Amino acid sequence: MHRKSFLRGAVILGAAGLVIKALGAVFRIPLANIIGDTGMGYYQTAYPVYVLLLTLSTAGIPVAISRMVAERHAMGSPYDAYRVFRVSFILLSAIGLLSFVILFFGAGPIVERLGNPGAKLAMMAVSPALLVVPMMAASRGFFQGTQDMKPTAASQVVEQLFRVIVGLSLAVFLVAKGLPAAAAGASFGATAGAVAGLGAILFIFLKKRKGIQDEISKNPERSDEKSSKILGQIFIIAVPITVGAAIMPIMNTIDVAIVINRLADSGFSREAANSLYGQLTGMAGPLINFPQVLTQAISMSLVPAVAVAFRRQEMDDLRHNVELGLRSALILGLPSAFGLMALSEPIMLLLYPAQKASAINAAPSLFILAFGVIFLATVQTLTGVLQGIGKQMIPVRNLAVGALVKIILTYTLTGIPSINIRGAAIGTVAAYIVASTLNLLAVKKITGAKFLPGLTFGRPLAAATLMGIVVVLAYKGLHYAFLATAVSSSMANAMATLVAIVLGAALYLVLLFAFRAIKDEELVMLPGGVRLERLIRRIRK
Repeated sequence: MHRKSFLRGAVILGAAGLVIKALGAVFRIPLANIIGDTGMGYYQTAYPVYVLLLTLSTAGIPVAISRMVAERHAMGSPYDAYRVFRVSFILLSAIGLLSFVILFFGAGPIVERLGNPGAKLAMMAVSPALLVVPMMAASRGFFQGTQDMKPTAASQVVEQLFRVIVGLSLAVFLVAKGLPAAAAGASFGATAGAVAGLGAILFIFLKKRKGIQDEISKNPERSDEKSSKILGQIFIIAVPITVGAAIMPIMNTIDVAIVINRLADSGFSREAANSLYGQLTGMAGPLINFPQVLTQAISMSLVPAVAVAFRRQEMDDLRHNVELGLRSALILGLPSAFGLMALSEPIMLLLYPAQKASAINAAPSLFILAFGVIFLATVQTLTGVLQGIGKQMIPVRNLAVGALVKIILTYTLTGIPSINIRGAAIGTVAAYIVASTLNLLAVKKITGAKFLPGLTFGRPLAAATLMGIVVVLAYKGLHYAFLATAVSSSMANAMATLVAIVLGAALYLVLLFAFRAIKDEELVMLPGGVRLERLIRRIRK
């Protein structure tokens, strides 16, 4: 049952994640064309600080909720699982209030210290979201602990939809009042989305409340844990996770100061440095979130599944989930990385036609960041495993080592004029390589999982490599052919890029089954997997 729940939950969250990121592209791409890289610089100066405080508010506690709820359900005590949710909801609400006060009233000093005072309005506009998101995160953690991923998925889609509608509308309306005001309008979209997302998940909770109460009445066993004990357990689990999750947002916040100041020291003007930073974080960086959301779905689904298996000492089931989780992450991460690398410049030109020069300049950074997708997928998945088995300090330590490497490389490389902003991208990728390697060694040692080189790494890598080669050749041929029909250069690029992406995705799927990178019994665990497994078997015959 747990194996099935893990894969099904990952598919549900992954599908929702794709919708969310598609909406995010609908948000960011027009936004970049509306306010340009200077406006994106203001927006991206405020956003990492918001994400940092949001991470401190919501990163560790929802994971702790998910794990503690899963463990109590595994022991047959749904009442204790529900008490964990109630206590954590109050706790997160208080933390959210404190985070809002810090960001709203401290916006001025923060942006001054970061060297980008034009971002003050954007920072103030996004701060109210910190009041709402923690409460929503508590509710999501509860449902995830029961291995029900649908409420989380639904609330995420609603949240993003409102963020896009409100944020873009305000950016268009306020652009005449200046880029700082327009960036603030875009930032307020996060607040509107958070309110809508909380409303959605509370509505779902009210619909499911009777079922929760019925389950409690049928399983009346309870430990009568004191709230203080529950809070203590939450903090024991959550604090290391929060610290680990905060490491990269802290590094990204530091990046603002390091990158802009180092670029200025190497001869770039402050305005040019802000524009380069906007190209990296506002144009190239968001594209990495598409594959990341798929592997994050795997990680989120793994935590309760691994926690239940570990609590019951079902070690075969535990190792199966660990091995399947990493392989699933690589099956998704490798083609995403190779595809983005193969089409880095065409994709940038496709998405940002009104900012052609900036898009071309941002393409090398996208190429570098795309390579890091492979290791980011590994980091996320194995972090979920370690959190599920109660070893949450290990990924914190490993990511801290990676972050130190990032600081050194970013500071050194961005000060070299010929490398400039690409140095920050290289530093980020290096951090993921270091952290993923250390996580892999730890998981193998603790769980005894055996990652077969051919099945886990070799077959997906071979399929992704062949796909990347075909995609490059297809794009070049199609681009030349479309240009010959006298269409514009931008239109030829757009058509060639889209066709090459579709062709690459279809080819990769075929190659996965041709190379037997996915086992037949694993197909059955997916939604509609029985029919798919029968179809594949017929084709092979």
